[in-house]
Amino acid sequence: MKENATQKITFSILAVLAMAVVGVLIWFYQPRPETENRDQAAAASSSIVAPESYYDFGQVSMAGGRVSYRYRIKNSGNSAAAIKKIYTSCMCTEAVFEDGKITKGPFGMPGHGLSVPAANVTMEPGSEAEIIVTFDPAAHGPAGVGKIIREIYLEEGAGQPLILRFSANVTP
Repeated sequence: MKENATQKITFSILAVLAMAVVGVLIWFYQPRPETENRDQAAAASSSIVAPESYYDFGQVSMAGGRVSYRYRIKNSGNSAAAIKKIYTSCMCTEAVFEDGKITKGPFGMPGHGLSVPAANVTMEPGSEAEIIVTFDPAAHGPAGVGKIIREIYLEEGAGQPLILRFSANVTP
């Protein structure tokens, strides 16, 4: 009888600790306003801009498969801008560059022994293009449910990259 009570107490303590860890992880991965302001300031030094740099997919089902969104980008500078690299923050996300004349990609996450191919695309002053982002909610398996935030980076070579960001609430 005493052993059963001890097991219940141990289980209760472990459950509370697990909930605390999950709570800390959720809090830690929330976007911070100062991060968004820093990203916007860094992007301001770039001639490539995005009128909308954040998108919320809302609720996304693993069973429903991949979802996509098209970010518009523009060269707001007075000279041609060369995008050297395009890459993502996670292997569950791919990005494709498309400007009506050329399509390049998909670009993914660097690392794990793989290199991301160079984008090497040039945008003339005032020209526009799209970055088509595809997110696979099933890529992380059953452990991948809940709120996620992913990023896509466009590097011109000098200065900070333009960062496009999206979020989703992944459900089974």
